[in-house]
This record gives sequence, C-alpha cells and structure tokens, in this order.
Amino acid sequence: MERKSPSPVRLNEASSSSQPQSRTELVIPAVNPKVPQTVKSVGSGARISCGSSAHLSSLAPSNGVVNVKVEKPYSAANVKVEKSNSAVKVKMEKCHRSSSDVEVVEIQDRGNKRKIEQKEHKELIPLVSRSSAPCTVHCHTSNHISSQHKRKLRSVAVCPVNDQLFVSSALDGMINLWQLQARGSGASLLSTTDSVSPVQRRWPEDIAWHPLGNSLFSAYTADSGDAQISVLNLNKTQGRARVTFLEDKPHIKGIINGIEFMPWENTCFVTGGSDHGVVLWNEKDEENSWKPKALHRNMHSSAVMGVAGMQQKQIVLSAGADKRIVGFDVQVGRADFKHQLDSRCMSVLPNPCDFNLFMVQTGTLGKQLRLFDIRLRQTEIHSFGFKQESSDSQSALINQAWSPDGLYLTSGSVDPVIHVFDIRYNYHKPSQSIKAHQKRVFKAVWHYSLPLLISISSDLHIGLHKII
Repeated sequence: MERKSPSPVRLNEASSSSQPQSRTELVIPAVNPKVPQTVKSVGSGARISCGSSAHLSSLAPSNGVVNVKVEKPYSAANVKVEKSNSAVKVKMEKCHRSSSDVEVVEIQDRGNKRKIEQKEHKELIPLVSRSSAPCTVHCHTSNHISSQHKRKLRSVAVCPVNDQLFVSSALDGMINLWQLQARGSGASLLSTTDSVSPVQRRWPEDIAWHPLGNSLFSAYTADSGDAQISVLNLNKTQGRARVTFLEDKPHIKGIINGIEFMPWENTCFVTGGSDHGVVLWNEKDEENSWKPKALHRNMHSSAVMGVAGMQQKQIVLSAGADKRIVGFDVQVGRADFKHQLDSRCMSVLPNPCDFNLFMVQTGTLGKQLRLFDIRLRQTEIHSFGFKQESSDSQSALINQAWSPDGLYLTSGSVDPVIHVFDIRYNYHKPSQSIKAHQKRVFKAVWHYSLPLLISISSDLHIGLHKII
C-alpha cells in the first residue's frame, strides 16, 4: 500500500484461499493505478518498492512463488504469471517513478497490518484567513445523470484505490457502483446491490470504503436486534454471498450515524451512534471478521453524529449533538481533549494535508463550519457559514468534503447549490456558490486524482462537475 500526495494510491493485494490455478471473477474493472515494482514475500510479510503503471488484483498464497511479468501496454490482460515454491516476485519492464516517489510498505497476510510511510504533512494553518481575496474554483462543465435510485440519496464515496469507481447509496437500500467515463464527463452504472438490513429492512445510514478498495462497509441501526454493519464484497466469488452482515452488535440502541476507517497501520474502523457510544472495530485473522471494542459510552450526553481519525496520533474524534467534540487517545485509553461548543455538532472532518487541522459542522446558521487546531485545544481558528433560503434549520444530512490539497471545503445545502470555501480567505461567507441541482444538495466530494466534483441531491441525480 502506498500514498502519494495529493492523490492517495493504494495497492489492492488479496490472497486467495482457493487453488492457485483457479480464477476469481472480479466485478471491479481492470485499471492501471501505480503499484510497486518489486514484491518479495517471505513467510507472512511482503516488501514493496518503486512504482509502475500496472494493476494487480490478487497475488498467489504466501506459500508459493509467483513471477509476474508485465508487458506494455500495462493492463490486467498482459500480466504473465510463473510459479515457484518460496517467494513472490513481481517484475515490471519499466519504472516510471523517480526515487523521491518511492515509499516502502510492509504488508502481512490478509493485509490487516500494514506499515505505511505517511504522506507528507503540510503546514496550512498559518495560511488560514490570511488572504483578502479568495481563489475561486472554475467549474468548466456540469453533467447530471440519473442516480437510478428510487428514493433520496444518502451517501457518495470515491474508491480509494481505483480512481474510476465511486458508489452511491440511498433510502431505497440499494448501493450502486459507478465507473467514470472520459475523465469524469460521464459515468456508467456497473452494478446495483440490495443492501437493506435483514430484520428491519433498513437502508445504510453511512458507508465507507475499505482502504484496499475491495469492499464497502455500511452502518445501520441498533434497534430490534438488527445487524449493525454489513460488508459488500466487490471481489465476487462463486458460492459466496455478495453482502454479509457482521455478527457483533456493540451499539445498544438507535441509529449508527457514522462509520469511518482510521488512517493507521492496523486496519480498523470506528462507528458512532445515537446510543452516545463510539466503537472501534479491529480486523481479525479470519476473513470478514472484526472485533468491536467500545472506546467510550458516556463522554457524550447525546447522539454521536460523526467520527474520524487523526493522522499523526491514534486519536478518534467524535462530534455530538450535545455540542461537544471529544478526542479519544486509543493507545492511552482516555480522552485527550474535550471541546464544548455553542451549538450542536453534526460531523467532523480532518484536513488531508495539515494533520493538526480539522473541521466541525455545527447547527449555527451563518457559522456552520468551524476550523480547529488540535494543538490549541478549545481555540477556534476560523469559521465559515452560509445563509439558507429554503429552511431556517441546518440538516444533519448536509455534509462537507476537503479538496485533495486541503485548501478548499465544499458543503451541500438545503438550497440547490454547492458552497465552496477557501480557508485562506479572511471572510466568513463562501468564496463562491455553484448552482448544481434542482433541489437540495446533500454532499459534493472532490475526486483525488481528477479535476472533478461529484455531488448528490434530493432531485435523484448525480452531478459531475469538471473544474479547472
């Protein structure tokens, strides 16, 4: 696995328990992300160095050896595999990356432990609110496609590994997998999966990609003994269920409002719910097996609306409807800090480049977005906001997203616009607002490698907005 700022690219490596000669039918189309050039496997570990344009969807079991030769043009069809008995070697004809781009990664079996050379921290906080004029984002073209959902959309997320793929979810319980066309000019629907919960037939409240990009996790509710987490396996194999539900049910009651994978060495994710609890799920050795552990249940006096993980320390941020932000240190096992705000908190979002900067969405009109420096405890360093013509209340279904360079925030709105904020701008209003849909906009996410914004709206359309 590797990351390259500002566009994280990860190696999707999975070992198969079936015979090496058997083939697995992949739903995800073949793409060409950058992957390391040489992979050597000894026992349970692997070492990777130097990138090349090729795609490996799977490697042989660790007790065998695979020699892979990739010929130009690089594609999954041109990978030649040779077997031996002790190591795994991947050979590429050409390496397109300089030595400064090389990042070393160690991956154990099943990918549940990975040493990652973190992407470079960038100091953006000194730039906050220092400019008298914003740098605007120019929306070149916009294309609206039918979401193919029958009810209102809830979430949208871009695959962290394959930059052609993204997913959408809605109140109809379906998860749609999309493939971008012509660098974001259009998108085609690859698959639709019924992902409603088994008891209450609930839709996914929130979704999150696995860091390897081979599965999608959904959070539901803790009521009526229903399943709380599902896993949508995108590497479809014969005889296996496409959607599986985890057996553990650590949340006590109410909706699970947020699910988020942590940017740490061990593969894990965190959920926050209406039962005031924050739960950490660690991956176990068995496939699709996760062990939940409650981090805290009484640090919030109301529903936990959003969760996130900080990059430089194992701190889990949680934002609550009790107007409180909690930073919980997982290694120490106690709260590192608590912020009390003047308005209910609905989400929290760490900056992708400055690891000390994070944003909190609140319910105060005209001051919905607050920026904080984790080192300054309860000091708010800047705030943004926007007026709403359609409603006087702030909806928790409206969400935000950071740009890959960490300098811009986008926000949905109860109005049919996307608000864009330049954090360098010393004003509290949007630096610009883009007319994007016919009805309210729930979210607009930045693509990490294409100049593209992807938005979802209650008009049942997905917006593809090319920017320059």
